[in-house]
Amino acid sequence: MNKLAPLLIIFAAILWGIDGIVLRPELYSLPVALVVFIESTIVAIYLSPILFKNINVLKSLELKDWLAFAGVALFGGAIGSMSITKALFYVNFVNLSIVILIQKLQPLFALILAAIVLKERLPRKFFYWASLAIVGAYLMTFGFKLPAISSDNKELLAIMYALFAAFSFGFSTVLSKRALKNVSFELGTYLRFGISSIIMLIVVASLSEIPMITSVSTNQWLILLLIAFTTGGPAIFLYYYGLKRITASTTTILELAFPLTAIILEYFLHGNILSFIQWIGVAILIYGITNVVKMSNARRAVLNSAQKEK
Repeated sequence: MNKLAPLLIIFAAILWGIDGIVLRPELYSLPVALVVFIESTIVAIYLSPILFKNINVLKSLELKDWLAFAGVALFGGAIGSMSITKALFYVNFVNLSIVILIQKLQPLFALILAAIVLKERLPRKFFYWASLAIVGAYLMTFGFKLPAISSDNKELLAIMYALFAAFSFGFSTVLSKRALKNVSFELGTYLRFGISSIIMLIVVASLSEIPMITSVSTNQWLILLLIAFTTGGPAIFLYYYGLKRITASTTTILELAFPLTAIILEYFLHGNILSFIQWIGVAILIYGITNVVKMSNARRAVLNSAQKEK
């Protein structure tokens, strides 16, 4: 089954690319919070058998476990999902493949936050590769131009939302290390969506958006169901299955199917293609982030080896 693992990672990444370019932007007329609430609720409902199979495990969880899952749901399932959805709703103002490529900065945020929250010391090489990745991200987004700082600059707003999503997902990754300590990834996936749906219910209720469910068209319901049953829970299951069987460095390379799919679809569907300078930025970004991940994995391997020797 190890031969199948890379294909599952690639397939999950392709699904996420289709979600970002084809599916989610079609929901731009709906409130962002309502979209995330409906999506997370659908996934939580059809994954509920996992909950009932693990009642005894839930009873054994400590307060720290629940707080960790609450953090994962808040930053990954709620804030991160709303931010990237909002960024993708600027479909008529920005090349969406750039929005998706910005997500490649997530490991950078995860390591910085781990250093702050978990007191993990960052080696000097990290700052070199991180700086390189940031330069690449800038070139990919703006080329050699300075962005116009204005609330009317929809491209800049989309990029800011994408950056905030990368930050939120990075924070969720840090918290996941603690959250998944005492549960399986299946139960962890359910708790992520289940708690997210509760958080989003509070959000949409506070914004008085629940009555707007009646304004969701039949076509939009079909898209929401398609997202929930493909790029939602199933894609995450496929990704985690593959992740447990191959190295994280290899996974990072295979995940490039995500932005590659986005770039191809953005060209064929919207006629948008990156310029030569932007392609250079993409290459620099991916090279920098790949080395950040390799550095992180090498350091983790050394720490694990030292712990085993003890």
